[in-house]
Amino acid sequence: MEHLFKVLDNRRSCHGGDHLWVPNQWVTVEGKLEPCSNGLHLCSARDLFGWLGPEIWLAQYRGERIDADDKVVVRSARITMQLDAWNDCSTRLFACLCAEQALPFFERVCPGDERPRKTIEVARRFANGTATREELDAAWDAAGDAARDAWAAAGDAAGDAAWDAAWAAWAAAGDAAWAAGAAAWAAGAAGAAGDAAREWQTEQLMKLLGLA
Repeated sequence: MEHLFKVLDNRRSCHGGDHLWVPNQWVTVEGKLEPCSNGLHLCSARDLFGWLGPEIWLAQYRGERIDADDKVVVRSARITMQLDAWNDCSTRLFACLCAEQALPFFERVCPGDERPRKTIEVARRFANGTATREELDAAWDAAGDAARDAWAAAGDAAGDAAWDAAWAAWAAAGDAAWAAGAAAWAAGAAGAAGDAAREWQTEQLMKLLGLA
């Protein structure tokens, strides 16, 4: 069974437009469907990590459909159920999981530099209620500095991957609503293993949401 999703913020679209979605109420658009231009935009499981935000809803569609690179564009859609497993704690923990996945890329370029790893540890403790906001802010700053240092350390693909890895840790310490998507993107971008990382992220996210 294929699952389709709509990512919202207080039931409003947050990746283009500000439509207020009402559960089980169909929404329909007119005109020619064009990705990013006209149509209702949903996403599949494999693309969900790229659209993460405060709320994840299961969605259904009817009528015309276009499958684009990272989205599904449809004529008519409705949201059916909010996935409550996606909350402030789980979003940050998922961000930490993704950022941790990319750490080896950073540590190969910057051996002995524990700033990104410690940032992830603090972000995980904050999610579980055992670290303060001050600790999280300090870790966020440290990961940002580490990303800049990684960029300066190597100007080739290895340096780019190290920067992405440190940036994933930085994202994990950011605002919980958006941290997971940013960290997942950065972790997937780190090195040639990006496709495998995406598959792993999708699998972990579906498990977290109770859909696998």
